[in-house]
Amino acid sequence: MAILKKEEAQALLKKVLSYSQSDECEAFLRGEVGGNVRYARNAISTAGDISTMTLSVTATFGKKSGTATINEFDDAALKRVIARAEELARLAPENPEYMPLLGPTDFKESKTYNPATAAITPDQRAEAVAGSINVAKQENLEAAGYIENATQFSAMMNSKELFAYEANTDVVFTITTRNSSGTGSGFAARGYTDVSRLDTVEATKIAAAKANGSANAKAIEPGKYTVILEPVAATYMLENMFRGLDARSADEGRSFMSKPGGGNRLGEQLMDPSITIYSDPFHPELPDSTWSREGLPHEKVSWIDKGVVKNLAYSRYWAQHKGVQPVPAPSNIIMEGGTASLDELIKSTERGILISRLWYIRMVDAQTLLLTGLTRDGTFYIENGQIKYPVKNLRFNESPVIMLNNVEALGKSERSVSIESYRSFLIPPMKIRDFTFTSLSDAV
Repeated sequence: MAILKKEEAQALLKKVLSYSQSDECEAFLRGEVGGNVRYARNAISTAGDISTMTLSVTATFGKKSGTATINEFDDAALKRVIARAEELARLAPENPEYMPLLGPTDFKESKTYNPATAAITPDQRAEAVAGSINVAKQENLEAAGYIENATQFSAMMNSKELFAYEANTDVVFTITTRNSSGTGSGFAARGYTDVSRLDTVEATKIAAAKANGSANAKAIEPGKYTVILEPVAATYMLENMFRGLDARSADEGRSFMSKPGGGNRLGEQLMDPSITIYSDPFHPELPDSTWSREGLPHEKVSWIDKGVVKNLAYSRYWAQHKGVQPVPAPSNIIMEGGTASLDELIKSTERGILISRLWYIRMVDAQTLLLTGLTRDGTFYIENGQIKYPVKNLRFNESPVIMLNNVEALGKSERSVSIESYRSFLIPPMKIRDFTFTSLSDAV
């Protein structure tokens, strides 16, 4: 029952709303089925399946709202969740930022569902893990990894006859390999809508090469270096910046998009002209939702165009407050790249550092987006266009905004998954000058 078809979800939500006595009512239905395998030291440690479905109802009287959630779906349960939401609404204070519900909208169909991914079996997950473990054993390494697939649906309906539905599939794979002495480590991560794109053997070979290549790393002096960020490292660095594409936090002086003295940076040349960032729910490599939780359609939106801030996200309330049209937060993130391969970026570098991955990233200053963190799972010194030797991990202090003003070259964009948020992005490898390292780390 966890995955309902569009017609089934619509019928259920219509029944839910028929029980409501509130001025306005909105119901949100979500279901998921999937499975996972976790392994460590070249052996499976846990495996499981999930099947869940939840219903959330928000009832409103005037500007007073209450929300209740349930995972039972007989008529008595549906009446009970409506009654609870209405009871809470009557007790709640008025919300000064309440926005009336929207009416019917014609949302475009998303491209986020893949039948092959929806049909993944436990045997397929086990085979994918077995291939990964075999690579690790052949390379005399120990592997720890995780594979998870999910098929989900979301549906929303309100008392003003707005209805939205979508189904999506996703498979995520992460792998860390280490040598027996604990002196070398490698990592790879993959995330796709279509499971046929996932090759756990190929990903593990990359992680294994990093692990064996990073053993017995040398210490170098901290300072400013030209760096090449692989897409995984670049994704980790930029995630905080993507979350900051919000007008309200900028207008209220709480983000790197805030202008000194008030207002935001819309229209400003904030980054190098080579930087273009947009969202597009219909991008074939990174399809995403076509509607937002506020009931607004997702369309292609340019956020940064040739370094200029073109748009910020406006909630319906903040858009009304500012007298502009609402713009939903990004459904996905695509950063345009160039045509160079990672190897070509390395060959073009006289002296620099190749960074495979970053981790333990923390905010130092929200208004400049200054971040600190560490390299991990393969850091290498480049000289005369060749990788010369592995280097010990380094702590960095750097702002993605400053970093994107120091771009020397961009490679071809590729799909990269963040294990912090389990979101996928299209991000290019990038060559950056004057990247700041502040200290060494002996951690592997």
